Amino acid sequence: MTIQDKRIAAGGTTLRYLEAGEGHPVIFLHGASLGSSADVFLRNLPAFAAAGLRCIAFDQPGFGLSDPTQDHSVGFRRSSVLALMDALGLERAALVAHSQAGNIAVQIAQQAPARVSHIVVLGTGSLLPPLEEQKEGMEGAAQQRLERRMATHEPTLEETRKLLEANLFHHELITPEELALRHARSTGVNFESFVARSAQPAGAKKPAADKPQWRRLTELPQPLLLIYGRNDRANAFERATKLKELYPALDLHIAPDCKHLVPWDAEKMVADLAIPFLTR
Repeated sequence: MTIQDKRIAAGGTTLRYLEAGEGHPVIFLHGASLGSSADVFLRNLPAFAAAGLRCIAFDQPGFGLSDPTQDHSVGFRRSSVLALMDALGLERAALVAHSQAGNIAVQIAQQAPARVSHIVVLGTGSLLPPLEEQKEGMEGAAQQRLERRMATHEPTLEETRKLLEANLFHHELITPEELALRHARSTGVNFESFVARSAQPAGAKKPAADKPQWRRLTELPQPLLLIYGRNDRANAFERATKLKELYPALDLHIAPDCKHLVPWDAEKMVADLAIPFLTR
């Protein structure tokens, strides 16, 4: 299966995207960690494309090979999804979203429900309830502090390896080629954008009456599939288990031997669950 590497003008910038297959469009959204890009899904696209889906994974603004941007907000990244769909002439698409992008996908589905057919969430901690000893928003604040500590110097190749190892259960997946690609997406203008994102002020606090997103998942009109790693950070397994107990109807699954990079660690499980979900 050939994966084409393309560029397109969308939303006032130029976005780079990978495309494979034909059929119902599926937009793959990477997370916000240093080095994230559409390339995170290179191992996943062939199976989805072979199943009769048009797979599109793109570098969000400020990531990968897309043009740098002055706007480093999550809101701009969210708007880039619909801008890409408009530029490609897609009225409706499924969203497969990893890490922070899971929240972006859910927000798009809430704000523009006619544009989203299905949602697949991979390892998005902010869509999980806190444990009793945690406070709402605690995980997000901790992650923000971690990213600010990381934004002190451009990583070496060995530091890039350590960051990957921290997010992967299966370290054998870090081949020299994968490491070189991840490092290339972590340095230069990508590191500068990461530093700028890390310096963004925290968003305004929501009114106390607002429901957290995890309490609104069952209200989504679109079919929703959630997959979390058994060994992911921030008590993800315990919190995902709690979410399933609170909302038994949710289509939620736990991937064994899997940390935060769910598209890598749980490649087969993601395909086995998400392809029938998207094509039935």
